[in-house]
Order: sequence, then structure tokens, then C-alpha cells
Amino acid sequence: MNPETEAVGSPAERAERAYASLRAAVIEGALTPGTKLGEETLAAHYGVSRTLVRTVLARLVADGLVDSPHGRSAEVAHPTIDEARDAFAVRRVLEREAALRVAERWDADIAERLRSHVRAERGAWAERRAAASSRLGGEFHILLARETGNDLLERYMSEVVSRTALILAIYGRDIDQQASIEEHEELLVLLAAGDAERAADLVTHHLDEVERKTLRPAEPGTDPLLSVLSRY
Repeated sequence: MNPETEAVGSPAERAERAYASLRAAVIEGALTPGTKLGEETLAAHYGVSRTLVRTVLARLVADGLVDSPHGRSAEVAHPTIDEARDAFAVRRVLEREAALRVAERWDADIAERLRSHVRAERGAWAERRAAASSRLGGEFHILLARETGNDLLERYMSEVVSRTALILAIYGRDIDQQASIEEHEELLVLLAAGDAERAADLVTHHLDEVERKTLRPAEPGTDPLLSVLSRY
């Protein structure tokens, strides 16, 4: 058992931390596609039962981050180029709707929550934590969907953002995180001004550019499971 996770919190709390840890490791590209996620290894590392590990893995499967072939160990997913294009197509629709709805609901509380998140993105970038800044950049869009007040939109956005984050970790090599942060800041200015259409156009243009730069093969990774998870 990992000494950092042993007997800290209830089993449910440890399982939640395991989910957050594995999700971050996959989205940040530390756990590469095809990495086996053995139940026994994960149970020992996080100090939870194999039953709870299966629940965690099932959530990651639903997020599109993990594949669980019948009769085989779960492993980090590897979306194809066609699957990646499908994910971006769905995300464009959701992002545009989220921007339009948030513009209608905009108030000081929404503004502060979104601005605080963008400050965290910029802070991680300034500290040279590029992977963390990129992950926060994706989570900004989940927060944007949450601010619509539409639970279903938030759920679908969370799933597709997780999926596209994995796609970026696999294929993306030319993404300018500094420019992405600046676009988030520009989006907040447009939302504050009530310019819903320009805000929706901005998120659509951003995704078009990300997709254009992203979809090309990446180098295979070599990080073993536990050496990566020790950093999470």
C-alpha cells in the first residue's frame, strides 16, 4: 500500500482521490495510451478494495479515458483519428451552446468563479507547470458548462472535454497554452459585455484551430504505471 494513501479518509474518499489522480495522469499525458491499469496494483497503491477500483475504472471508461476490453485488463484509451474528429464535432456544438447560455445568465458571481479559474491556469503556466495549466484549461470549459445551470450539458461537456484532453495528450504537439489562456480571458470580456454571438464564435474558432493543429501521430510513451502515479 502506498504510505501516502494508507488509511487516509474513508474508502469512498480514497476512491474519489484515485479517480482524480488517474484522470489527471491520463489527461496530462503521463499515463500513455495502452498502459495497463491492473486492479490489484491500483488497489494497493490507493489503499482501496478492488471493488472500488472497478468503480473508479468504470467512471474513467465513461469519460472516454480508459478502455476495458472484455476479459482483459483495463488500459488507457487510444482514440483513432476518426474518433478524435467526432469528439471535436460534438464539443463544438456543446461549447457554442454553453457560451450562449452563460452570456444570458452572467452576473458577478459567475464572473468571479470563471476569472478565478483562469488565474489558476495562468499561475500554473507561470510556474512552468505546462501539463497542469493545460488540464486546468480543459476544466475551464467544464466550469463554463456548469454555469449554464443545465446539469445534462455539464455532464456531456465533462465527458467530451475529458476525451479531447486525452486526444490532445496523444496527438497535440503545437498547442500554444499561453494563447489558450489569453482566449479564455478574451471570452470572459465578451461574456461580461453581453456579446453572446462573438463569445460563441470565439470558442468555435478556438476548437477549429486546436483540431487543425492536433490530429497527427505522437511518439509512443514509456512511463511505467507506478513511476507515474507516484507523482499524483
